[in-house]
Amino acid sequence: MPLPATSRVSPALSVPASPIPLAPDCSSVETPPTSYATPAINSIIDLSVPESNASPSLPSATTFTPQPSRVSEALFCSETSMAFWWPLIVLGFAFAICRFLLMLIPPNVPSIDVDVSDVLDDGSQTKENSFIYIPRRGRAAQSDRVQCYEPATMKYLGFFPVLTPDEVKEHVAQARKAQKIWAKSSFKQRRQFLRILLKYIIEHQELICVTSSRDTGKTIVDASLGEIMTTCEKITWLLAEGERWLRPEYRSSGRSMLHKTSKVEFHPLGVIGAIVSWNYPFHNIFNPMLAAVFSGNSIVIKVSEHASWSGCFYFRIIQAALAAVGAPENLVHVITGFAETGEALVSSVDKIIFVGSPGVGKMIMRNASETLIPVTLELGGKDAFIVCEDVDVPHVAQIAVRAALQSSGQNCAGAERFYVHRDIYSSFVAQVVKIVKSVSVGPPLAGKYDMGAICLQEHAEKLQILVNDAIDKGAEIVGRGSFGNLGEDAVDQFFPPTVIGNVNHTMKLMQEEAFGPIMPIMKFSSDEEAIKLANDTIYGLGCAVFSSSQRRAKEIVSQLHCGVAAVNDFASTYMCQSLPFGGVKHSGFGRFAGVEGLRACCLVKSVVEDRWWPYIKTKIPKPIQYPVAENCFDFQKSLVEALYGLNVWDRLRALVNVLKILSEHNNSPASSGRRNE
Repeated sequence: MPLPATSRVSPALSVPASPIPLAPDCSSVETPPTSYATPAINSIIDLSVPESNASPSLPSATTFTPQPSRVSEALFCSETSMAFWWPLIVLGFAFAICRFLLMLIPPNVPSIDVDVSDVLDDGSQTKENSFIYIPRRGRAAQSDRVQCYEPATMKYLGFFPVLTPDEVKEHVAQARKAQKIWAKSSFKQRRQFLRILLKYIIEHQELICVTSSRDTGKTIVDASLGEIMTTCEKITWLLAEGERWLRPEYRSSGRSMLHKTSKVEFHPLGVIGAIVSWNYPFHNIFNPMLAAVFSGNSIVIKVSEHASWSGCFYFRIIQAALAAVGAPENLVHVITGFAETGEALVSSVDKIIFVGSPGVGKMIMRNASETLIPVTLELGGKDAFIVCEDVDVPHVAQIAVRAALQSSGQNCAGAERFYVHRDIYSSFVAQVVKIVKSVSVGPPLAGKYDMGAICLQEHAEKLQILVNDAIDKGAEIVGRGSFGNLGEDAVDQFFPPTVIGNVNHTMKLMQEEAFGPIMPIMKFSSDEEAIKLANDTIYGLGCAVFSSSQRRAKEIVSQLHCGVAAVNDFASTYMCQSLPFGGVKHSGFGRFAGVEGLRACCLVKSVVEDRWWPYIKTKIPKPIQYPVAENCFDFQKSLVEALYGLNVWDRLRALVNVLKILSEHNNSPASSGRRNE
């Protein structure tokens, strides 16, 4: 910027004779007044522009006379400040680079060998092990063997023993001995166990998914979503945060215990028992096992009679990983059987985790009451899926279909009730029907099918009964998927994905858990109506709410009575393994997953100790020592007011009274005699 004609250069700055102070007061440096010259020019030039010559578009200039000593101090402060920060910045960058380079070094995780010869369908099986199996119906189907077959093809897989109550107790006794050793293991050893499992899972994804598919009828994509991803997410969360949440947690000690430290310790409970369902055989075994073992427990898992074949294979993976880290034998057990086997397990362990139906859950509670052990119940649900009128319909429709058809609808957290705003009801139904009609159903390993079989025998009949009841009460089927080449022997194990419109809450389909690939869609007119409909159920596991206004969606979610909720998504809460999972009402109680689930496997112990031991110790004040003094209540009353009074002055006055009483007793020991003596 050119200088005005009237500007004049001030004399050159001269360095003061006195040396610059070693520690100048940087805060005392005066800031130059605002000017239109640069800071460098301002430091050496005295600008003075007469008002008559000032530009009309600029404010009148000011005169600045530099102070040499102040400028020197400012420059010195700037240099010393940079000299202080530059090393820290360099160290920070160096630390970040080192951390990044360390991440590039793969951890030393050994591989494990697991026998898979009897789970691979390579065509070498004998005729005795590959015939078509026709299971018996009803209670007569139970015997001394658990028979296993592929739901999609009825191909026979083998059998497993039904354990007696005495055999179950023996398994628990062995696990209890192993737990006493494992409780002393380090977190380093436990993390290595998790890394070995994670490595095997990643390297053998197809084997795990195919095994699950053969035993439950689901597609391998559904198995990957529900078995592999969820389990890997849990393992990585435990590796990153598990130890942190099992370390002692310090709490505030309150006013009366300021001289104490307060903490919560988390110790292993002992032997955890788990009775798990069949719909996700891999994850349902690994989920409780990972939390139990990482927290220092042993565990005995009773697998479902409908998924024993895959469960016993997955058990081999766990055994191999435990052996690789030198864990004691018998730390983890997998047992097979029917109801009597499960009852014996409940009466023998220190905690029970159950995943299944409400009816069986109530039986578990009754049995657990005999020994008063803690119980976690996950009993399924009837999750609501609410769609507001301001959404992107094609986008939400895709999520809705996945929410209903994942694992053939056999999903504890699956969406079973769809509430759609009446303004977009027609377009939403049309979009959903278009997607569902493109879904093909068939044996998951026999071709490229979108949906597999129904796992449980006779369940397809139950689903059809629910559909018929809805139709009889005014509903209509608006769309269905198509069957592929099912095979003559497996027709009863498949059910087409079905979209039903014009439903209402008088229908069983909107009240009972269907656990199948059915999408009942109902209209609503206002957010209040949607909330009322969603809460009109005996279940309370999860929900999903969709709206272009996240604030609106969160407001609806906050009023839904359930344990987990997703805003503009479906079932994402379960993929966040730091979060607890569980429901209310007939969906059960207690939580697994997350911090709460991990600590639920622990004996939670409160511990208080002296903060400044041995210098300050607990001592009973003389007025309340036995025998108590006559003014003991006056002392206690004043102490309470001094600690908890709402008014500061009242608290000070009470404190003076406390000190006065203590002083009297210290000076007159004889005055502490018993009242009325």
